[in-house]
Amino acid sequence: MKFPFRLTRPARLSLFLFLISAQNGFSQESTPVQPLADGTVLENTTAADESANSTLVYSSEFFVQYSPVTAKDMLDRIPGVSLRGGGGGGGGDRGLGTGGNLLINGQRIAGKGNSASDQLVRITAAEVERIEIIRDTSGALNVRGASEVINVILVAAQSRSSTTVELINRLNHDDTFETGGSVAWSQQVGNFQALVNLRSRPNYENRDNREVRLGPDGELLGTLFQTDIRDQDEQSFSTNMSYNTGPHRMQLNALLSDGDHSRPIHRDFVDFTDAGVVNSTQEEQIENEQSNWELGGDYEYNFDDGSRLSILFLANDEIRNSVRERFEADPADVGLSKNLFIDSRSERKEFIVQTNYNFSLTDAQSLRVGFERADTQLESSLLIGSSSGSEPPSASVGGLSPLPSISNPGTEVQEIRYEGFAFHNWTLSDRSSLESSIVYETSEISQSGAVNKTRDFQFWRPSLDYRFNITDNFRFRATIERSVSQLSFSSFAATTNEDDRDLNALAGNPELEPQTSWSYEAELEYRLPNDGGVLSSSIAHTDIDNYIGRINATIDPAQPLSATGNVAPAKRWSMFNRASIRLGRLNLPDAILGITVGLFDSEITDPFLLTEQRVGGRGFVGINFRHDITPLGLSYGIDYSHSIWGGNYDIDIQTITRNDRERSLDLFVSKVWFDDWTFRLESDNTLDASRCRYRQRFDGTTIGGSLALIQDSCSSRYRRWTLSVQTTF
Repeated sequence: MKFPFRLTRPARLSLFLFLISAQNGFSQESTPVQPLADGTVLENTTAADESANSTLVYSSEFFVQYSPVTAKDMLDRIPGVSLRGGGGGGGGDRGLGTGGNLLINGQRIAGKGNSASDQLVRITAAEVERIEIIRDTSGALNVRGASEVINVILVAAQSRSSTTVELINRLNHDDTFETGGSVAWSQQVGNFQALVNLRSRPNYENRDNREVRLGPDGELLGTLFQTDIRDQDEQSFSTNMSYNTGPHRMQLNALLSDGDHSRPIHRDFVDFTDAGVVNSTQEEQIENEQSNWELGGDYEYNFDDGSRLSILFLANDEIRNSVRERFEADPADVGLSKNLFIDSRSERKEFIVQTNYNFSLTDAQSLRVGFERADTQLESSLLIGSSSGSEPPSASVGGLSPLPSISNPGTEVQEIRYEGFAFHNWTLSDRSSLESSIVYETSEISQSGAVNKTRDFQFWRPSLDYRFNITDNFRFRATIERSVSQLSFSSFAATTNEDDRDLNALAGNPELEPQTSWSYEAELEYRLPNDGGVLSSSIAHTDIDNYIGRINATIDPAQPLSATGNVAPAKRWSMFNRASIRLGRLNLPDAILGITVGLFDSEITDPFLLTEQRVGGRGFVGINFRHDITPLGLSYGIDYSHSIWGGNYDIDIQTITRNDRERSLDLFVSKVWFDDWTFRLESDNTLDASRCRYRQRFDGTTIGGSLALIQDSCSSRYRRWTLSVQTTF
């Protein structure tokens, strides 16, 4: 396969070193894992389906030495494994998507917020019979497109019940102490199984921001110290129920969550003027209303010839409302005077139905065909009042003057989308396989309110996924995929700006279209013998047809505005080198070291400056280490990340901003006491890492190029300590 880009010298060197290390297996003896209870050693296991020759099976007995409490604890002990997505669609996928890479008893979960990955902390270790890592693509799988699929198989029993309890205590840098916890109850009676989870998650944060304001020539104009407090506890209830009888399988999932919270902000300004030093203060109070419910389910019928018919559905409703009031005062003033009011409201609804039929064409080929309908709706409004407006005061904007040129009293956006799809799996030989797919979608997006508009779209989305097992442990994978992004409907109308205190709102863009792209990726993966670890290296190139970024939406030259829009074609390159290795050679067979190096580059013609720019960052280095001292029931580890600076610029109508993140370090130590009580102490953001921003603000617009102000700031929430206690009974 020929890729439309040339490997750089570092890329060629990295690939060469990878091939040498793969060929020699690091020129060292691989350390065998602990034998299972029956005396056998974990190795590649033959199963009945097409992916059998590269499926790794971890029996529950393998994990006994680590005293796990949940299925997630078990997965943490497997090198080179990571969850992708989680729910059906997750992230920015359209509709129910292809299902992430996690299965429970071979089945996916029809959910987004209530995802299958959340179940791992609800499933007790005692319920797990084995964990399968499936590396080949197969028509027998209920998910598609993942490099590897994690299948958690539960113990078959007529009746079982267990309860997992976790208590969380957290201490923040400002001595604020918060408590949360969760209770997960699992019950099986015959063919019926239920998981119920109640959780209260502390989510308090006190972030300090320090800013220096400079003139065009670097002269000091002023300083700012800001405290931004998020006082939040997230409450959620979720359940997953399933029933199996003969060829029938039914599943129902539900989620209800609430995260209402207040957010007070305090700012102290110091301005250096010709008349002397001027001090001023700002106070903001933001009241946030956040709630979400989700209901999903599926029905599957297995025919005698091995074919399967399934129907999935998903319905959800998410509310995000906020009321923001800003007050300002001088030291000479008696009180605070209100100068800004923003009422932002949005409710997003979604209903999706998908049906598919999976059947075999030959012994080596299978086909999955299906149909999906999705109805996505957004209702939003934005009301802004200012003390400097020219309109008469109104109670709808906190007694201030409304700003009708930016405000949006109400907008409704709806997308009705239909898609038909076909996935073809072909086992070419005992070492190679090919998965190909074709998806055709047609949709109608209608908008009403300040703008009344209806548009139609049609897209073809083909893909190819080829895998070749060079040896039992050495694999090559190549993919080609056409992608279509899921639009954020909030970008269709004016929205509040949370990133820039000097710009209250962002303009809407009713002409926004989905971002389409072609992606090409090649990957080499080598698994060290005897479960010694995993090495992988991948390179990828993406051609984006209509990249979504910031565009000029100015109507009145006196009020420059930007909006989310389709900017121009763009290109992206990336390289990932990953290693996850058991340190048996260092006499630490129960220690896993993981290293990830990601390098990125990209190019696009910026619509404001008309120059070539990057989109996104330049890369990162991540290191994680975990060591289990099994005789003591003790575990400890680190998670370190360092971004590569210098390439992440956001260019807007009036500003050019560079965002940088300092290195971060998280530590943990856990100990099992009293046989089944796990105590875990975590240090989060141990190095007090900051997020830094260098913003250039221009007179008029960035197009004119007259620099007016530089805002150089860094913010941090500092370290916080978390002590959790978890047990199962």
